[in-house]
Amino acid sequence: MRYRQLGSSTLRVSEIALGSWLTYSGGIEKQLAFSCVRQALDSGITLIDTANVYGRGAAETCLGGALTGVARDSYVLATKAYFPMSETDRGLSRDQIRKQLEASLQRLRTDYVDLYQCHRHDSATPLAETLEALSEAVRQGKVRYIGFSEWPLDQIRAAAALPGVVRFVSSQPQYSLLHRDPERALLPLCARSGISQIVWSPLAQGVLTGKYRPDAPPPPESRARSAAMSGFFRQQWLEAPVLEAVAQLQPLAREAGLTLTQFALAWVLREPNVAAAIIGASRPQQVVENAAASGVTVDPALFARAEAIVAPYWPQQKQE
Repeated sequence: MRYRQLGSSTLRVSEIALGSWLTYSGGIEKQLAFSCVRQALDSGITLIDTANVYGRGAAETCLGGALTGVARDSYVLATKAYFPMSETDRGLSRDQIRKQLEASLQRLRTDYVDLYQCHRHDSATPLAETLEALSEAVRQGKVRYIGFSEWPLDQIRAAAALPGVVRFVSSQPQYSLLHRDPERALLPLCARSGISQIVWSPLAQGVLTGKYRPDAPPPPESRARSAAMSGFFRQQWLEAPVLEAVAQLQPLAREAGLTLTQFALAWVLREPNVAAAIIGASRPQQVVENAAASGVTVDPALFARAEAIVAPYWPQQKQE
């Protein structure tokens, strides 16, 4: 496992991070989730990412149990706040940050989190109020560093211009061979601002593993067929033309001496501004395969050929 600096922080994080969005919030049973966490630690993964809203606290509770007895300074723990936790609890106001942070710390069974992230931008709360509350949490020692996920560019710039508050060190965007939107403006802005990317869905919800075939229904054990997880699946990625294009990536991965999963993760990690790629694992064997993508060297020409194959299926989005 290789490690990278997280933005302007003092944190070094593993290139592969373990996520908990759907899998550990109820997608798989607890003991299997515990096994995946243990395998991640054994594989050198140090960055573990979660959020309060994942299963309305279930993922944090699961990780709190899985990490009990593990030396706290041996891993980097990241969580988030913003989305509704009840009919009245949501957003990034001063009161909500205080309340949700305390609840997260209790569920995670820890005194502090290494990275506390704004899960989305809260347009209903003044930016200064959010950053002042986060700065207070840092001063209290409950948070070491702060980050954001999927924020508008103008708000990233505005946060950087606020005086007397802590600075963001991480951004968490969706980024993969099938979703390259962050390259347009987010990555350059963050690179100039001492902010690294912790990428979610680097395997396009499993599509870039090659498990989904254009001539067959999704496998029974896959996320696309799971009652607990399929509701969040991007159905466009299961269309036959997309899956046929993904199938054409298999020979390129073999030429690189990698599985398609490892090839797709290595593509994300080729970007210097990416500190880590978050993987979701429902079996320990998946953790092992994904972790092996760290530190590999791939001929850039193979990546260029892969990009050309899937380019027609990139979503047409524009960041403001």
